[in-house]
Amino acid sequence: MRCVLAGAARPLGHTTSGIAKQPVTGPCHVGPLGLAGDEQADLKAHGGEYKAVHCYAWSHYAYWRSVLPDQPLWHAPGAFGENLSLDGIDEHGVCIGDRWRIGSALFSVSQGRQPCYKLKLRFGIADMPRRVQDTLRAGWYLRVLEPGLVQAGDSCRLIERPHPDYSVARLLALIRDRETGAAALEPVLELPLPPSWRRLFEGRLRSAQVEDWQPRLEGR
Repeated sequence: MRCVLAGAARPLGHTTSGIAKQPVTGPCHVGPLGLAGDEQADLKAHGGEYKAVHCYAWSHYAYWRSVLPDQPLWHAPGAFGENLSLDGIDEHGVCIGDRWRIGSALFSVSQGRQPCYKLKLRFGIADMPRRVQDTLRAGWYLRVLEPGLVQAGDSCRLIERPHPDYSVARLLALIRDRETGAAALEPVLELPLPPSWRRLFEGRLRSAQVEDWQPRLEGR
């Protein structure tokens, strides 16, 4: 693990956000709702039991620097509001329900991140939420199963992988690609999904329609 990050909620454009994270020095306690000293502004969309800790792959930063080279935030972890900056793993190598031991804490992978309009405010790039969604470079969330201490340099040890066919990237692609078919979605509903994703996929299966992305990507 490259670093651990936390931060308070602060003004961001016309709203408030906890997206601006800073590295934590030394061990940091993580409990059921996340890291000590970390905040989220909108608790309906961020934080909570199933979004306690946000992970982001450090390798993605090289991609963002290559396509949007004038953004200074690409040069250090924390640009995307992540709590854990991870080396050697991304959305394709992480599966729903994975159990990880990091430091003395135990986590499970709960869901991928669905980017929202606050990314365009953070970076000053109007289509940034859509870029993150389209490339699947969104990050993922951890649920805390056993509280403990984490710090930069800790290894992320995979303890169990009960659903190896369902990577975070695969589910994010179903969302991005507007999938509504029963063949694709019925197996997904057998996974240990958080309530928000269960509602999303159940709604698509029931109605054969896709949820309205405008409030999330553009803001109300």
